Amino acid sequence: MKSVFLLQHSYEINQNESTKIIGIYSTRDKAEEVVHKYKELPGFKEYPEDFYIDEYQVDKNEWEEGFLGSSGLED
Repeated sequence: MKSVFLLQHSYEINQNESTKIIGIYSTRDKAEEVVHKYKELPGFKEYPEDFYIDEYQVDKNEWEEGFLGSSGLED
């Protein structure tokens, strides 16, 4: 099954989370190349360890069990 790689930059400051989707790439190597470039850009370079690459399979559903925790509230 074909996979794609989602690159995000996410960090928390003053109890507020900031997440930016940077792109979706055909290989992990391509996503990692972009991380190296973005680590030099304003805003991103202040949080160089906050890049995340997640692999997703094409045409496969995520969150099939829903997203409510045992308390009935969002986790």
